[in-house]
Amino acid sequence: MSEFDGSATGAGPERAGGPGGTARGRRLRLVALLLLLVVLVAAVVRVVAAVGPPSREQLRERAGLTGKQTLLIGVKDDQPGVSQQLENGAFEGFDIEIAYMIADDLGFDAPRVTFLPIESEDRARRQARTTDGRFVTVDLVVASYSITERRREQGVIFSAPYLETEQSVVTLASDDRPVTSLRDLAGRKVCTISTSTSERNLTELGAQARGRNRISECIQELYDGTVDAVTTDAAILAGFVGPRPAGELPPMTKLERVRELRHWDVGADGSELWGVNTGTKPELRDLVNLSLQESATGPDGDRWRSAFDRYLGAEQKYNDPQQVAVDRQPEPAPEDMVEVRRWPWERFALPYPHRPRPVPPTGARAPARRNSGC
Repeated sequence: MSEFDGSATGAGPERAGGPGGTARGRRLRLVALLLLLVVLVAAVVRVVAAVGPPSREQLRERAGLTGKQTLLIGVKDDQPGVSQQLENGAFEGFDIEIAYMIADDLGFDAPRVTFLPIESEDRARRQARTTDGRFVTVDLVVASYSITERRREQGVIFSAPYLETEQSVVTLASDDRPVTSLRDLAGRKVCTISTSTSERNLTELGAQARGRNRISECIQELYDGTVDAVTTDAAILAGFVGPRPAGELPPMTKLERVRELRHWDVGADGSELWGVNTGTKPELRDLVNLSLQESATGPDGDRWRSAFDRYLGAEQKYNDPQQVAVDRQPEPAPEDMVEVRRWPWERFALPYPHRPRPVPPTGARAPARRNSGC
């Protein structure tokens, strides 16, 4: 027998290239590949987090919202259809719905939002009065606040605009003197909101301007015959022209000797763009702009539309031929656009929560056209 017979017929050791060796090699290569991918993803995440745009949560933290329990918002309380306080203490109106929308995007649902009445001269300082009479600094001001260069120069930080309207005039319906332009008010006693550009414009045109802190005070003086006309933004005046919907709670601010009014289109040159006073923290401004941006250009635009149709759109039929407001949300300017970091896997998660709102029937609207500085 040959000395090689045993090796020829015996079962030798398993070769590295055999089936078992191949499987182990594949597993090792797969583990190595996975480790490499993990290292690469971790490196990319660190780089993007360091040099890329901030996340929404990072903006919230820098804005001082992390851990904050209540969001304070200064609003008007005597502007029907825009922002009005009811007898039960609740607020309603277009500005209120916009404030809820922004607060929701900031991470505050309705129970965590507190509205405080704010006077026109206090909007720049964000000073509102509590129920016990104290003045506090609110986080945001959403109060029919027109964006003007003069106010910016005085230090007010505005968001992107959320509504476009224009200056108009109301008189008693029984007053047969036409008002086709602001020049027709020369020699007449006209009331408007103090600190607004309307007051300065009226004086320059020869009208006897009377400034008041609240537009409801102006309307009451018109009812009483103390003044001949009231002028300010059309969206503010519109709510006094039409009837209050039946079945709704009466407002906290009650007017006496109510008389029918007529809304005049005076062909004002320029637009009134309303913005939010966001205070001094740029991150809070960015978060508000992000909310408005997503509403104007993203899938959340129905929230703005619902608020417009329910309040301002529904008032149009009582205010013709004066347009109450432009029936589309102003698109943010390039400098107001905000970019936030959103990882690919976040796109498959639930969308950012929004407070659901019913969509009421669409009111009559006039074509878009084109200043008071309320």
